[in-house]
Amino acid sequence: MLMPLLLAAALMNLALSLADGHAFNIGSPAPEIAGGPWINSKPLTLNDLKNQVVLVEFWTYG
Repeated sequence: MLMPLLLAAALMNLALSLADGHAFNIGSPAPEIAGGPWINSKPLTLNDLKNQVVLVEFWTYG
C-alpha cells in the first residue's frame, strides 16, 4: 500500500520540477552543499561525505 503512494509522490515531484523548467543533470557531479546554518557539525563538503550514506532533511517556511 505504501509503495504506490511513494511512486505517485515521486512522479508528481518529477512532473512539477519539469513544469518549472528545472533540468536534471544526470551523470554530472552534484553541486556543493550551500546554505546554513549547520547544526551539530562544521560545514561539510561533498569530499567529506564521499563513500558515506547521507540523509538530507530540508523544509521551508511559508
